[in-house]
Amino acid sequence: MRITQLRQADLNLLVVFAVLAEERNVSRAAERLLLSQPAVSRALQRLRDMFHDDLLVRAASGYEPTPQGLRLMQELEVTLPRLDRLLSGSSFDPSSEKASFRIAATDNATSVLGPLICRDILPSAKKVRLEFVAWHGKVFDDLAHGSVDLVLNADIGYVPPQMQSEVIYDDEFVCIVATESPYKRLTIKQYLNAEHIGINIETGSQTIPEKRLAAHGYKRNVVFQVPYFGAAMRSVAGTNLIATVPKHLAAEANNPAIRILKPPPEMTGFRYLMIWHPRVNTDVAHSWLRTTIKQVATNISS
Repeated sequence: MRITQLRQADLNLLVVFAVLAEERNVSRAAERLLLSQPAVSRALQRLRDMFHDDLLVRAASGYEPTPQGLRLMQELEVTLPRLDRLLSGSSFDPSSEKASFRIAATDNATSVLGPLICRDILPSAKKVRLEFVAWHGKVFDDLAHGSVDLVLNADIGYVPPQMQSEVIYDDEFVCIVATESPYKRLTIKQYLNAEHIGINIETGSQTIPEKRLAAHGYKRNVVFQVPYFGAAMRSVAGTNLIATVPKHLAAEANNPAIRILKPPPEMTGFRYLMIWHPRVNTDVAHSWLRTTIKQVATNISS
């Protein structure tokens, strides 16, 4: 780790700069910092020497940041609260502290949880940015390397041993058929004799339904595969095909061209997990994220 410049720097000067950049006025900044005006002016000069830039220049309305000063302001908005939390162990306030999180999830979790997050969380978490990214086969590598912060996935029976996980809600399967489909209810015989749309989430198959059937020695006839649950449900319309999808996702569908049927009893339910790396166990911002996701999940109707 190269920290030569950091070792020579007075980090207290960054606090002075952050306040001065916000106030754009030496006297108001000095009052907030409990310093004299000359002390603030001297600190600004030291900052200019440190960064080899004027950082803040006088204007008619007060100090204005240079391009370098603006970049420093934006960086400190994120860095100083994080350093403060690191030193104090204090809680994370999403209404006043900036944070960005990347969450890897299937379209199932994105469709079910996304609307609840936008409605119930983001209005009060003014400084938080959440980015859902598409599920792919190497999301656990991304989690290990820190390029995603959280993974949301059905419990398929495997979580890498070095990762932490927690159940956020339970779900079950339903079968989507066309409105004009002759099926009223599905026996296992009808289900196996039918043709199916599969959702290719990983390993080339829809993992949980295949495992449920395999446990009884069965295998269904998948004639068409798509990468998204939503596409599978829409593709059923006007056909004799069956799509097996999570119940909570199907409940969001509003399509008169399809019907929802109870699956055969062999197609039992499953748990949905959030998964994270243990290095963020005690990070207050990430703890807020996990708590928030779990709280949102309790609002999912059973």
